[in-house]
Amino acid sequence: MRIVVADDSVLLREGLQLLLAEAGHEVVASVADGPSLVTAVLEQRPDLAVVDVRMPPTHTDEGLRAAVEVRRSWPAARLMVLSQYVEVSYADDLLTTGDGGIGYLLKDRVSDVDDFLDALVTVAGGGTVLDPQVVRQLMGRRRDPIAGLTPRERQVLALMAEGRSNAAVAEELTVTLGAVEKHTQRIFAKLGLLPDDTAHRRVQAVLSYLRSG
Repeated sequence: MRIVVADDSVLLREGLQLLLAEAGHEVVASVADGPSLVTAVLEQRPDLAVVDVRMPPTHTDEGLRAAVEVRRSWPAARLMVLSQYVEVSYADDLLTTGDGGIGYLLKDRVSDVDDFLDALVTVAGGGTVLDPQVVRQLMGRRRDPIAGLTPRERQVLALMAEGRSNAAVAEELTVTLGAVEKHTQRIFAKLGLLPDDTAHRRVQAVLSYLRSG
């Protein structure tokens, strides 16, 4: 397989490259941040990309966000996400894009080399491989829809709960009004608030937020 590797740790990148090469795979690009991952995958069109969740500049969920961006631009992309800890802020977005070919494993699974390599083949073939801990986190989060929001969506909703208009939210977060409107639509969708003449979705979203606190 032709593979792109994305991890900000030089040692981990080199270790993965060595492991993959010994298994007969070709690493066609090795990058250290989200934007470089997006560029490399869209240029190389590999059979698979192996992506670390936490990369510069904030080391939170850049890898997941970059993976979501890749799948939006190229729905057929095959992606194996690796993380030291379970980070599910964008996991739903990733799992609902494209047509399979997604994996999300904790990094300690890599120590079981044969299982890890088998998982890569499964994902490259269009299958889905999820770490049991990731599944538990996702299932638990779906019982609390507010927990399913991304950090930025939670910021937007918190400001909405303060009575801010979309324009005021945009000014506070230093983003465009259009960006805030997109966030609010995604918030409504994730909370299951469909257009309804008899209910105000903004009020319902705020009430959901206040209840979760």
